[in-house]
Amino acid sequence: MSQTDEVGKTRYLVLHDYGMGGLWWWVWASSAEEIVSSCAEVEVITDPDAVRRAETWGLEEVHLDAPDPNPLSSLRAQRAAQHGQPGFGVLVGRNRVYLRWPGGEEGEVFLMELGPDGRRLRQVEIGADGGAVKTGVEDWPFNPPFDLHDPQYVAMAIGRDEFEGSWERARPESEG
Repeated sequence: MSQTDEVGKTRYLVLHDYGMGGLWWWVWASSAEEIVSSCAEVEVITDPDAVRRAETWGLEEVHLDAPDPNPLSSLRAQRAAQHGQPGFGVLVGRNRVYLRWPGGEEGEVFLMELGPDGRRLRQVEIGADGGAVKTGVEDWPFNPPFDLHDPQYVAMAIGRDEFEGSWERARPESEG
């Protein structure tokens, strides 16, 4: 955040991180919470150094309540569709979230530990043969956040004990 306008809105630095890159904007809104409640798959950046750097980038400024179309239109529509669904926002505010991500092309399953910002902290990949490999933040070149407001993740939630048991049984990736 860096500025307030004449009607009491504040300018926030907002990122839509899609893994191999991201889209950045200055978004005028009443609060950071209003932004993440209104737009799917975004985060409000509060790190002062990141905000200072972004001030030199010439980013587009968008009002959260601007009429469509605007750069936030699709993210607002996505969030609006989620609002009435069972499980919306249930995972928000937790210190840790554990998910079982459904099988990949080769039948593997991923168990993930997410932090409160939705980013992976640890992961166990369980292969179709039952073998398990554990990895951490240092092993991933990209780590975009999961949108913990998204109700789809509630059905994937597992308990801490299930994750920890799998983590203990898995071998480190470096032992390939």
